[in-house]
Amino acid sequence: MNYNLPKFNLWLIIASFLIIILGFVLMAGAPSGATEYNPDIFSFRRITLGPMIALFGFVAMVFAILYKPKKKDNKDNKND
Repeated sequence: MNYNLPKFNLWLIIASFLIIILGFVLMAGAPSGATEYNPDIFSFRRITLGPMIALFGFVAMVFAILYKPKKKDNKDNKND
C-alpha cells in the first residue's frame, strides 16, 4: 500500500492519538447531578492535568502531520 505520509509520521500520529485519548480519560469521572454534589469535578486531574495532556496530544498531532524527515544526502549520487 502506498501512503502519502512516511511510516514514521504514521507512528507519530498513532502516538499522538493515544495521548489525546489519555487526556480525555483523565477528564472522565462521575458527574455532579441535580440531587447530589460531587466535589471531584473540580479536582486537579479533571480540570488541569487532563486538558493539558489532551492539548499536548493535539499539538503533537499537528507536528506529526507536518513533520518532514530529512533526506539522506548521498554525495556519490550528486552530479555537480
